[in-house]
Amino acid sequence: MGGTELLCFGFFVVLLSGGSVEGYKNYTVGDSLGWYDKLENPDVDYQKWVAGKDFSLGDFLVFNTDNNHSIIQTYIFSTYRACDYSGDDTTEWSTTDPSAATVRPATVAVPLVKQGMTYFFSGDYDGEQCRHGQRFKINVTYGQGLPPNLKNIDAPAPANPDAENPDMAPDTVVSSSFDHPINSTDAGDYEDDGSVKKHSGCSYISIRDRLLASVVGCFLVLLGVCRIL
Repeated sequence: MGGTELLCFGFFVVLLSGGSVEGYKNYTVGDSLGWYDKLENPDVDYQKWVAGKDFSLGDFLVFNTDNNHSIIQTYIFSTYRACDYSGDDTTEWSTTDPSAATVRPATVAVPLVKQGMTYFFSGDYDGEQCRHGQRFKINVTYGQGLPPNLKNIDAPAPANPDAENPDMAPDTVVSSSFDHPINSTDAGDYEDDGSVKKHSGCSYISIRDRLLASVVGCFLVLLGVCRIL
């Protein structure tokens, strides 16, 4: 391979490695094992599940669980360490009833809206589930920043349903027009009012597809230049 060919090949490698920009992500907590304590499922290991993942603002955590396991979020480490769900510094996302005779499956999507350390645990049975492995901590980076639909969330938690009407759907401060969990949408794909831009005549193309198209286009241009040289 000559000097010119090596130079062109180097340009192509730089293009491929120069920036792996991706859209917002959905993470299924525990993958196929779901969100349970070790007494319920001895195979769960949320520290292992977190390892190697990059969490950013605007991503979603999807919890597959049931009404006997709660989802508590806090930004305070001491609260997390004590498995204490009773304070004002916690947010309960799930609507649970540990005393229910009938176990019902539940899927809860939680947006990541604050940069820094974030802690999750189950507070049911006075923190027993938390002490038996149902908890994890993550570091949320800025990434692309929050999409417009999530910027005005002050207390991102659904309220508990009426105790006298357990079938009542909980309220939520997440906009009803927000498509959550979202799939591969980046911050530039929103209108000024926060809605997702519509793409006429074709299906939505993710940012990864557009990046790949750009890389291929640049490679073809470089290939033509190399042939001329």
